[in-house]
Amino acid sequence: MIPLSIPNISGKEWDCLKECLDTNWVSSSGSFLGKFEEAVCQYVHAKHGVVCINGTSCLFIALKLSGVGYRNEVIVPTLTFIAPVNVVRYLGAEPVFMDCDDYMNLDADKLEEFCRKECQITKKGLKNKKTGRIIKAIVPVHIFGNPCNMSLIMKIAERCNLKVIEDATESLGSYYCDGIYKDRYTGTISDFGVYSFNGNKIITTGGGGMIITDNKKLAKKARYFTEQAKDDSVRCIHNEIGYNFRLSNLQAALGFAQIKQLAAFIKIKKNNYELYKEELKNIEGIKIMGYPSGTMPNYWFYSLIIDKRKFGLSSEELMIKLAKNNIQTRPIWFLNHLQKPYRNNQAYKIEKAVWFWKKVLNIPCSTNLIVEEVKIVTQAIRRLRK
Repeated sequence: MIPLSIPNISGKEWDCLKECLDTNWVSSSGSFLGKFEEAVCQYVHAKHGVVCINGTSCLFIALKLSGVGYRNEVIVPTLTFIAPVNVVRYLGAEPVFMDCDDYMNLDADKLEEFCRKECQITKKGLKNKKTGRIIKAIVPVHIFGNPCNMSLIMKIAERCNLKVIEDATESLGSYYCDGIYKDRYTGTISDFGVYSFNGNKIITTGGGGMIITDNKKLAKKARYFTEQAKDDSVRCIHNEIGYNFRLSNLQAALGFAQIKQLAAFIKIKKNNYELYKEELKNIEGIKIMGYPSGTMPNYWFYSLIIDKRKFGLSSEELMIKLAKNNIQTRPIWFLNHLQKPYRNNQAYKIEKAVWFWKKVLNIPCSTNLIVEEVKIVTQAIRRLRK
């Protein structure tokens, strides 16, 4: 089986984990927690990082610190994994769904149109004319490592007094090559950024995530909430409701070893992407998706766009046939505005997301994927074409 995306444990992971075991620092305290936070911040040029048990808990804390609460609204993309949508509900707020652009990211042009035509700026904040609720924040997701149009999103947010929480869970290492945010990494531009270190991400802690911010006060508050809101840790005094969201030292040790390899992993991802692109270029009805101009993605996932009329198979049919050839692939997520818990929520002009949902298939992209395996995948695709 050629898997879709699995971890690459090839550095000093065993040494770092052994140090934890030898010293008995295996839980929510230990030197690797700070080392890992510092290493990630150093890589993306951020000032403060707070590790958590997963990306979802990071999003929860970031939204909470952004003032999102009961009966507020948060603008989210419909084309994304459901985690950032569910987090909105955890806080008693409601998601408003936005369409995607040509790179499957939140459509900044439609966002601007929605805020201008469907909303009203009031003393309390941006009011949704249809629901009467106050919109507090935007959660753009850098889908599959492709950077969003943050220059326009941040302009809209500033004009409408909205907080922005970047869901950079898939885009660690992606950055902008020109424009106002030249040389800035995804996750470092808005009020908060969030990374994920799940098993299928470009680096992993087996789970886990990190909140990124340049605001020292917010970072301190985030850490406070993720460590059970301890006002006196000896006497166990808690003046606010906190959360048991702290990452373990074992996981941080794994992450510390992995972050040292991130640049090498991105290089492998890029080389395999270019190889896929070359091998697939002459197959009619199929192409590998590009990335936004002026950006350098981390190439986390490779997405095929399949035209059934020309290729002869739909993305679903190709996925099934590749599985029979021991090649694991995956369709993009079912659109969130169509998910049962969210069918009654507002969705603004969802069009392009539906098009992508029908046509996209993700193919093997692990950092330990070798040239021969890429060619096995592309040869199978060529052979299966009708």
